[in-house]
Amino acid sequence: MDLNFKLQQFEGPLDLLLHLIDKNKMDIFDIPIVEITAQYMEYIRAMKEANLDVMSEFLVMAATLLKIKSKMLLPIEETEDEEEEDPRAELVKQLLEYKMYKYISYELRDRQVDANNVYFKVPTIPDEVSKYEQPVDLEELMSDITLSKLNAIFNSVIKRQENRVDPVRSKFGKIEKEEVSLDDKMNYMLEFARNNRNFSFRQLLEGQRSKMDTIVTFLVILEMMKAGQIYIVQENTFDDIKIESKMVA
Repeated sequence: MDLNFKLQQFEGPLDLLLHLIDKNKMDIFDIPIVEITAQYMEYIRAMKEANLDVMSEFLVMAATLLKIKSKMLLPIEETEDEEEEDPRAELVKQLLEYKMYKYISYELRDRQVDANNVYFKVPTIPDEVSKYEQPVDLEELMSDITLSKLNAIFNSVIKRQENRVDPVRSKFGKIEKEEVSLDDKMNYMLEFARNNRNFSFRQLLEGQRSKMDTIVTFLVILEMMKAGQIYIVQENTFDDIKIESKMVA
C-alpha cells in the first residue's frame, strides 16, 4: 500500500526558512546554518519527489544557503582594524523584514474579518425627539451673575472685536462699485453730438460726475472717432482739443 502525504505550502523560500526556524526553535540572530541548510535541502528533494512545480526562488535560496555554509566552514581571518562580517547577516536581515510584513498581513486580514462583522443602521429618530430642546431656567442660569461679571464679559467681547480689526485696512475708505453703462453713455454722446456741432473736449470731461464716468466717456469718444462720427481739432500743442460733430440733427 502506497503512503500518500501532503507537503505544507509556503509562499516562498523565506517563508520556508521561517517555518524551519520556528519549528526547531532556533535563534534567528544565530542560525545554525549547517542544520538549516540540511533541512531546507530535504524539503527541496521532497518537493521533487511529490512532482510539485519547483519555483526558481527556492533553488536560488538553496544556492545561497550552500554559499553561506561554505563561508562558515572556512577559517575566519580577523584583522586588528576591522572585524569580518558574518556571512549570515544579509539572510537574517531578509528574514526579519519578511517576518514583519507577514505579521502585518495577518493583522490586516483580521481587521478585514472584523469589518465584515460590523453592520450599520440608518438612524430612525422620531421627529419629536430630534426637535426636542431642553428647557432653560433663566433664573437659575442668571442666579450668580452680578453687574461686575456682566461688565467683565462685555469688556472681553469688546476686546475680541477690537483685536479682529485690521489696523491698516480699517483706515481705508469705503469702496463702492460704480455702475456706468457703456451703451447708455454711447447713446448720450450720440444725442449730444447731434445737438452740439462743436464742443470742448476738456469741458466735456470736466462735466462728468465721477472718475469712472470720465473713463467711459473717453472710451466712447474714441469709438466715435473710429466710426467717423466726430473729428478732433487741436491748433497748437497743449491747446484745448475741439471736437467737431458730423452727426445730422
